[in-house]
Amino acid sequence: MQVFTPNDVAKHAANKYLGVLVAAKYARILNEFPRMSSEIHEKKLTTRALEELTSEESIKYHVVPRRGR
Repeated sequence: MQVFTPNDVAKHAANKYLGVLVAAKYARILNEFPRMSSEIHEKKLTTRALEELTSEESIKYHVVPRRGR
């Protein structure tokens, strides 16, 4: 089992909190796609999202500023 530390996530995002939010949003997107039922030991979606965030081919994202009230 691979362990992702906050420093690993922070290297590929502006900070560790933003990195976790990006990975969680990406895991939700992955959940919408159909999965292969033949894979017995499929990785959890959050693990796959964190792997892709910390890989060399990182997830591309941009932060949208909040609108004022």
